[in-house]
Amino acid sequence: MMSNPSVPIADPVVLTERRDGVLVITLNRPAVRNAVNKALADAVDTALTDLEHEAELEVGILTGAGGHFCSGMDLKAFPGEGVPRVADRGLAGLTRARRSKPLIAAVEGAAVAGGFELALACDLITAADTAFFALPEPARGLVASEGGAIRLPGRLPHHLAMEMLLTCCTLAAPDAARHGLVNHLTGQGKALDAALALAARIRANAPRAVRVTRQVVAATRGLDDHTAFTVQDPLTAPVFATDSAAEGALAFCEKRPATWTVPPDSAG
Repeated sequence: MMSNPSVPIADPVVLTERRDGVLVITLNRPAVRNAVNKALADAVDTALTDLEHEAELEVGILTGAGGHFCSGMDLKAFPGEGVPRVADRGLAGLTRARRSKPLIAAVEGAAVAGGFELALACDLITAADTAFFALPEPARGLVASEGGAIRLPGRLPHHLAMEMLLTCCTLAAPDAARHGLVNHLTGQGKALDAALALAARIRANAPRAVRVTRQVVAATRGLDDHTAFTVQDPLTAPVFATDSAAEGALAFCEKRPATWTVPPDSAG
């Protein structure tokens, strides 16, 4: 049966693009500043699953269409859909997910409420100098429960983080960069370019070493040094026996770029 040409076809709520081992995931509800409803949450979760399981994809970038990153949970959909979590992986399948590959947030415009929590769940953040961050949940009778109240005090000076959490004030991207929350500050419209440049720098390194480094950071956060080494060593020891470890040493000695094994190399 032919489709009715008079009925408009809705744009996908999430766009994905593969660029040389990088998966660019674009939130695509610009009319509502890319607010997260169930459809968008499920689509982001699917894209993150592809990133996790496709060997040729090494780095992900999360960004937004229409000049904004994300305005958080779609409050109009909330009464019917609830918080758009996906299984045990949190908001949009990201905020509580256990990931193995680096993810970069490329922020333009608003990254507020759950949108800010999505950015905080990423490993790196690039932002335009016109971007801004906020956690206004208490002003809506809610709590920043998808990582905002947990992660922000570890990313900013404590009292600044508490001011954002308790007063719902906005933090401009230049101030966020000054406090180390943003890795690279760019001109308007250039956050994605900066994220792609970061991704290329990550991809120059051995994929397994990158993944295990992320794993160590996640597994040892908050532990004392003795316990941290006990947790770390079983994770890192196999890396030293991989083909990539041998290739990295040889490439250094021969003063040439290393050639890494993809899919992940074997130990021994």
